[in-house]
Amino acid sequence: MTRLLVLALSLALAGAAQSAGNAAAGKEKAAQVCAACHGPTGAQPTAPENPILAGQHYDYLVRALRDYKSGKRSNAVMKGFSASLSRQDIEDLAAWFASQESGLHYQR
Repeated sequence: MTRLLVLALSLALAGAAQSAGNAAAGKEKAAQVCAACHGPTGAQPTAPENPILAGQHYDYLVRALRDYKSGKRSNAVMKGFSASLSRQDIEDLAAWFASQESGLHYQR
């Protein structure tokens, strides 16, 4: 029984550590920076070439934004928007979009 409790606690802490961002702050930043192309929740892009961000994995979103900012990923629009984002902004945005419902896949 103790092992099961330790395992459950470890999994809970691992999930909390993964999402270091503040979703409420991410919602505010998304309204300023992202909503025009991806929609307010990231689920309704304004053009087919804009991806759905809602429900994406937190770590994927963090990596993508960091890669746009550093130039590892190439997109002129995203390079411009990501240039002004701090590390905390990126984590907050990732937390916001990861917490949104999406029809892309089954939500855990």
